[in-house]
Amino acid sequence: MTGGLCIALPGHRDSGMGRRWPGNRLSLSGPLTASQIAVRSGGAHDHGVGTVWLWGAVAASSLMIGAVLGVARRWSDGLVGTVLGFGAGALLASISFELFPDGFEVGGAVALALGLAFGACVFYVADRWVERIGGRTREGAAGLPLALGAFLDGIPEQAALGIGIAKSGGVSVALLVAIFVSNLPEAIGSASDMREAGSPSRRVLGLWAAVSVVCLLGTVAGYLAAQVIADRFIGGIDGFAAGALLVMLVGAMIPEAQEKIHEKAGLAAVLGFAVAAGLSAFS
Repeated sequence: MTGGLCIALPGHRDSGMGRRWPGNRLSLSGPLTASQIAVRSGGAHDHGVGTVWLWGAVAASSLMIGAVLGVARRWSDGLVGTVLGFGAGALLASISFELFPDGFEVGGAVALALGLAFGACVFYVADRWVERIGGRTREGAAGLPLALGAFLDGIPEQAALGIGIAKSGGVSVALLVAIFVSNLPEAIGSASDMREAGSPSRRVLGLWAAVSVVCLLGTVAGYLAAQVIADRFIGGIDGFAAGALLVMLVGAMIPEAQEKIHEKAGLAAVLGFAVAAGLSAFS
């Protein structure tokens, strides 16, 4: 056995293996080769999994909070549109300053571009199916179709959060805030529509609780995928999440904000972008 001892610490890439471990690796004998053995800290890995569950739950909880607020009362289009625009801008900043640069760094331009195109196509096809069953209109407000629409929007965001935690060992504050803020108006508006369509409050909250749990599992899935996949494929996963988010933002979130608050949607989006860009410096 050659190579010496490696100690796992949070967030470094193994220069010999060409991939990022869940934790930083301090080599006492220089770069490792594939045949060398690393002594890795199980405690650091467990801490990473705990971090994923914690921050995934925080992000997904905004869906439940929004559903409770939506059932409690009807909110004005102006307020919902402003939060939508702000959240859209924040998500755009997270794509620009985190998903794209990270994907390019670890996977290269080709993997990132392929993932981007594939993610956009997959989301588009799934969104068209949800739209056909009524998940994007008030006619689908009886329950499941609308919940499916929210689930489809939430999965790319939450998966991107898990991928980021796997790569850095910590949470991206900018992405967390963007997800939390963008979830609120969708949950508020959808839960209000479901309640007005005659669904009992208990059923509405039950559906949104289920959506929140599935979105939380999306964070865990993104984390686990990033743990076991080589860097060039992680770049593709970053691209996939970014492509899905861009289609959702341009096709649904931004137009809805524009419909509700008109020209003020642009201002709200730029403010959200600015806040998230500033927060990304501290992530």
